Amino acid sequence: MTSPFACVDPSSLGFDPDRLERIGPFLQASYLDSGRLPMTQLMVARDGQPVYYDARGRMGEGREALRDDAIFRIASMSKPLTSIAFMQLVEQCKVALEEPVTKVLPEFKDLKVYGGGGGSIPFAPGTPAPTMRFVDLLTHMSGLTYGLQNRTNIDAVYREHNLDFARSRHTSDDVIRILADLPLEFAPGQGWNYSIATDVLGICVERISGMRLGDYFREHIFRPLGMTDTAFGIAEGQQDRLVDAYQYAPGGPPKMIDAGPTSKLNEPGRFDSGGGGLCGTIADYHRFTKMLLNGGELDGARIISPKTLRLMRTNRLPGGADLTQISSSLFSESNNAGTGFGLGFAMVIDPAKTLMPSSLGEFYWGGAYSTAFFVDPLEGITCVFMTQVYPSSTYPIRRQLKTLIYAALNDSRI
Repeated sequence: MTSPFACVDPSSLGFDPDRLERIGPFLQASYLDSGRLPMTQLMVARDGQPVYYDARGRMGEGREALRDDAIFRIASMSKPLTSIAFMQLVEQCKVALEEPVTKVLPEFKDLKVYGGGGGSIPFAPGTPAPTMRFVDLLTHMSGLTYGLQNRTNIDAVYREHNLDFARSRHTSDDVIRILADLPLEFAPGQGWNYSIATDVLGICVERISGMRLGDYFREHIFRPLGMTDTAFGIAEGQQDRLVDAYQYAPGGPPKMIDAGPTSKLNEPGRFDSGGGGLCGTIADYHRFTKMLLNGGELDGARIISPKTLRLMRTNRLPGGADLTQISSSLFSESNNAGTGFGLGFAMVIDPAKTLMPSSLGEFYWGGAYSTAFFVDPLEGITCVFMTQVYPSSTYPIRRQLKTLIYAALNDSRI
């Protein structure tokens, strides 16, 4: 397939071209022809240079073939961007990881740890929560949760308030006010639960910088990196570039749940969700991963320092644990075995335990609509995958793509 991204000869960068070419037919036979996915778009690069690009399927129901500049809901792939934004402020000494979040969010001064109740009866008073720190937000060890977990009475209240998808319903201040009145699932620092913590972190970026989160991103990340098509919502006149969104339907093809041209994402939102609200293109996210691979710099624009980035992609789970030992989540954008978590990224801490080809220190994340990326600093490989089916746990496509990519690598550097 002709690439709009000027792919170099894969063999010049250590890939077997014939093995890379297995990927497109695999996606076609396993996902497109069967109707399991409506579209797929993949970019693989080494040392920042694209070696493979593939785009298949359609923009949505009754729409044209997938455009190279299609815009996707990247959902939780927003989280690494929000984490980078916060760490920019840390680098300027405007905030520190060990400081209490009450420095920025005084509403959180009386947080309690869940002590029972909920549902048809009020929450029990609970016990006063130990200090929640900014590092707890970055690592998902804050005690916050997601309503979509659907495990506890606290999750149920999150769903009642629509906290997972607050774009059109709440402002940033509304979100904090609601959370301040709800109990935490556990004491900060004492567990790991995938949560709304990164949304809270984005609100902290807003309060510290004095800018709305989308404006901060545009000024300090998107413009310097040349990410011209990534934003909270869709720019005027670009609605035809937004793909349709789908939801898995057992026993049948996925159901379309949000048509791109008529999506509410084309309207202004009240809240910029740092945990899951961004929309963008594969070209833009490739530039973000290229910056990460390059130690925080791209084309002369320094986004974050190499030392700060190294801190972010180092496992912070207590005792060097992996997520199988500490996670209480039913859902997250990672495989738990052999996986640690740092400041906004998951990373491979034991390649053998992952049971898939990987490198020590490889870091990554994904989005609820089955999008994904990874950065392998040891091999110099980056990958960005786009599609649009919720939830991301539906298919093993991320594992399959990693297997196919590494199977095409001829000259491993480790």
